[in-house]
Amino acid sequence: MLRARRGRPGAAFLLLAVAARAMAGAPTVSLPELRSLLASGRARLIDVRSREEAAAGTIPGALNIPVSELESALQMEPAAFQAVYSAEKPKRDDENLIFFCQMGKRGLQATQLAQGLGYTGARNYAGAYREWFQKEG
Repeated sequence: MLRARRGRPGAAFLLLAVAARAMAGAPTVSLPELRSLLASGRARLIDVRSREEAAAGTIPGALNIPVSELESALQMEPAAFQAVYSAEKPKRDDENLIFFCQMGKRGLQATQLAQGLGYTGARNYAGAYREWFQKEG
């Protein structure tokens, strides 16, 4: 008798556990918290999507630095950063340096990269632009 092959029973759970562990490794910001931080002027937002994605719509006040440029941008001298991005370079001790993308993956990568470079207040807006657009747009 032939039996249909099934995936390993714990494979899906293992993938979810690995994803949850990765997300747990980076501090996140919820939409209500983001709203509060923006209202009080205590958030520094960085949109790590492509320039084309950001040009189509972004969270008001966000600075666009594509994730592919982020590592070099965060290592620039402040004057060079200002010249390239027309904005003050984030400081390593900025409390609420919040990264976001379209769905969450690039924002998480950006947050982890920034943390690795010593940006202690780096956080990921896990809801990403998708949630913002659906609820605020």
